[in-house]
Amino acid sequence: MSNSSHSSDSQRSGVATTHVSFVCQRCSQPLKLDPSFSSLDSQTYIDLTAPLLTAGSGKATPLLQSTDSTEPFELEKNDGVSRKRIQPVRYPSQDSGQEFTLLGEAASSRMENVSHRIKVASQLFDIMSGHSDIDHPLCEECTDSLLDQLDQQLKITEDECKHYRESLEKLTDGEDNEDEATLEAEIEMLKANETELIKQLEETESERHKIAQEMQQQKKELEQLEAEEERYWKEYNQYKQQLVSMKDEQRSIDNQLRYTQTQLDQLSKTNVFNATFHIWHNGHFGTINNFRLGRLPSVPVDWSEINAAWGQTVLLLHSLAQKMNFKFKRYRLVPCGNHSYLESLQDKSKQLPLHGSGGFRFFWDTKFDQAMVAFLDCLQQLEEEVERGDTSFCLPYKMSGGKIEDKSNGATYSIKIQFNSEEQWTKALKFMLTNLKWALAWVSSQFTK
Repeated sequence: MSNSSHSSDSQRSGVATTHVSFVCQRCSQPLKLDPSFSSLDSQTYIDLTAPLLTAGSGKATPLLQSTDSTEPFELEKNDGVSRKRIQPVRYPSQDSGQEFTLLGEAASSRMENVSHRIKVASQLFDIMSGHSDIDHPLCEECTDSLLDQLDQQLKITEDECKHYRESLEKLTDGEDNEDEATLEAEIEMLKANETELIKQLEETESERHKIAQEMQQQKKELEQLEAEEERYWKEYNQYKQQLVSMKDEQRSIDNQLRYTQTQLDQLSKTNVFNATFHIWHNGHFGTINNFRLGRLPSVPVDWSEINAAWGQTVLLLHSLAQKMNFKFKRYRLVPCGNHSYLESLQDKSKQLPLHGSGGFRFFWDTKFDQAMVAFLDCLQQLEEEVERGDTSFCLPYKMSGGKIEDKSNGATYSIKIQFNSEEQWTKALKFMLTNLKWALAWVSSQFTK
């Protein structure tokens, strides 16, 4: 599309003048057209547009058809003005629209002549623009610059063609000069190489097939191993859990065993007889498990306490004899709490009670005195049994015939209550408990289990 500018001015002299110009598409400078652009016959138009018409509908559009909707000019008969809007292509910074107006009061034939020339120039420039990538019209300077650029491109293209032509000639000359025998030898060698490569390829394919089979077999074995490994880890986890549980149980058992061993050691070191029968003294009284044995005028011990002390004493002597697996002669001890007694082995119907109730009648009851004498006789039998096994054993107080002798001063004390004072009877009972404690200590040291 060409850009053009037209103007008509000056009415100072009363005569209308007209000036028409086109604009260069590159530099937007006004152009002065040659008079030869004012006319274009139909044959020349057909020759110029022949390639386009062949590719199109094949029919030429009349050059001066004024009813076409695409006609570049519009004539308004009412005011005699021809207008055309032209958009610049290469320089958008300039004014987007240039408008020209033909003014005048000339005759109708002059206006039509101007419009005709404008249409001819416009269509000619459109034909030129349609046949190339360059928009027309161009000024002389822009045309020269464009021609210089085209000359440079042409020179570069010609140099490339020349280079390609020389390379092609070299290749053609080399093929013509090559020795045919050498080529045949090379062909034979290549065929031999091809045969060898085909053979190697077949061997390689065979090996590949074998390797594929081995890989398939290895894959199956791998799947089996993975299954076995999974089963192994499951069993391992189960065994590990059992092991942890067993270790916990083992630690618990070890702790129980240590605790039990500690208790056993403590019990083995504990004297059962000493823990069960605690013999000690309380002033003038000998005591067993805190029960006083004897009485004084100043300390009238209740007979229920005395009877309980005798019951503990009989139980202790009876237990020591059983521990030693020893049986008494003449009497049998019958521990029965505060009503314990001795039974005569010669006359089993005869019982000697080791408990009393006090009072006047008590002093004339000789069975209590006989029972105490018989108990002292049993203690003396135990001493003799121990001395037969251990000659170094000796009780601190000598016993004989119901009396106890103090070796330190040679005094003797009767264990009977008749014809005896309470002080001497209480002291005889204290010495008897002392001898019993010594016997207890010896049995505990000899029979630890």
